[in-house]
Amino acid sequence: MGYVKVSKINQFLPPALFGKAGGTWTLGVSSNVVAETRSTADSSFALYLPILAPSSAAYRQGARLESVTVYYKIAGAAADDFSAPVLHKMALPVASEAASGAALSVTMDGGHDSADERKAVGTHSMTVSLDSPCWLGEDECLWLQLSVDAAASTSFSLYGARVNYDLNL
Repeated sequence: MGYVKVSKINQFLPPALFGKAGGTWTLGVSSNVVAETRSTADSSFALYLPILAPSSAAYRQGARLESVTVYYKIAGAAADDFSAPVLHKMALPVASEAASGAALSVTMDGGHDSADERKAVGTHSMTVSLDSPCWLGEDECLWLQLSVDAAASTSFSLYGARVNYDLNL
């Protein structure tokens, strides 16, 4: 029996998939560009992105996550802070076991490896790479968490994200 091994697979995840905690978000289209934009306010907010990729109970089958690239824009004024993204690996509850989780070790691209770079005014494509790419088991999932402390005139527009992985089927 054969199998298929494909590398450099990408999956776009739209801004509507992100969980948003804090602020008022509006979905809109401007010049054929879809984005969700947060109303300006001097307060913190968090974004939670479920990483959608195939998983499997079989050894080294399914998706092997390598990185996530998040596309966003900061306008008006730089944010007060933009913490380092956290990639959570969560084991879903099975039988009588409770859900559990751990943060995975990641590296930021050179243009976003400091809070000053992440929170700056401009258009961003920020890549979060796993230090050790991982396979997803059938009872596991990944979430990327972004935490931003906006200034009073910070406008934050979210365009979505791209998940980058290898696929074995």
